[in-house]
Amino acid sequence: SLNVGPNGEMNLPIWQKFKKSGKMAGCVTTVPITHATPAGFCVSTKSRNSQEDIAEMYLDLGFDIMMGGGLNYFSPELRKDKKDMFDAFKSKGYQVARNRSEMMSTNNEKPILGVFAEDALPYSIDRNNDKTLQEKIPSLAEMTQKAIDRMKSHKNGFVLQVEGGKVDWAAHANDIGGLIYDQVAFDEAVKVALDFAEKDKNTLVIITTDHGNANPGVIYGKNANTNFDSIQNYKHTNEWLLNEIKPNSTVAQVREIIDFANGTTLNDDDAKTVLSYYDGLHKEEGGLYNYKKLPFKAFAEMQQKSNSVGWISMDHSADYVELAMFGPGSELLKPFIKNTDLHYLMLQAAEVENKF
Repeated sequence: SLNVGPNGEMNLPIWQKFKKSGKMAGCVTTVPITHATPAGFCVSTKSRNSQEDIAEMYLDLGFDIMMGGGLNYFSPELRKDKKDMFDAFKSKGYQVARNRSEMMSTNNEKPILGVFAEDALPYSIDRNNDKTLQEKIPSLAEMTQKAIDRMKSHKNGFVLQVEGGKVDWAAHANDIGGLIYDQVAFDEAVKVALDFAEKDKNTLVIITTDHGNANPGVIYGKNANTNFDSIQNYKHTNEWLLNEIKPNSTVAQVREIIDFANGTTLNDDDAKTVLSYYDGLHKEEGGLYNYKKLPFKAFAEMQQKSNSVGWISMDHSADYVELAMFGPGSELLKPFIKNTDLHYLMLQAAEVENKF
């Protein structure tokens, strides 16, 4: 559930509080815009998975800019109920962008809905090595800049949630290329926000995460630095290369695909083990976003020989997480807080009375 109390009480989400106080509000993410993090800022619902319903809630609530993936929940061809949510948003005065150039050409007068992929957006490393994807899909930094430009002139100010959501998905898959380059893309979006806040001098930027995941770490060894640096030679994610491998691929083809994607290759035995997952011999690999049962865990363990990265699981972890702030209101931050305290800190920093 999202914003639902232990006795079923529906709590008012933080972005609705800011909207009621007269501010503009928006979200951008690399996963579906209806996914748990943006939805958690915006709506109250008993199921985070009811993403078609969440898309309709966004329409009713009238947020000012919503961008990410999620065609599955907006397109009449893909929605179960065949509703055309794009038409519905247009009827309410929204500009609808379906690709990067459409997003870039939106004006700052009307609200914006941007939906750029059926599910999540491509991983950054895959996008960076594919000209077509670069032309079609905006980066997280570009979406952040567009969102700030859309809302920065509003007389009562704005709130914006920016999520590098696929860092989490990559950790679930033990996919180090996906994780690191999406974290870099998030860092570039942070720079956009900080550059604006530095000039504006009246904006608080909060940087954090909702939880740890899988605890990737560099394993000690004499070649650890060199091995870890080899990730800079990666052209694609493990998701990309494991989808390139087919049940009828040969051992030589498997090695060729991995050499192209990682700049290193597997020995024949490891390549045969990878192939064994495609013919039904191994089907035990699950994982939150691993619908095809691809051998993410097994392959990450093989990669460790060449990149020295180890993982403790494919699930969320209980570590403490980083929280940093920049700008007016950052003085409210204590050295150690609960994640729920941020709700009240944001309201206090923006001088919005919590009386809803």
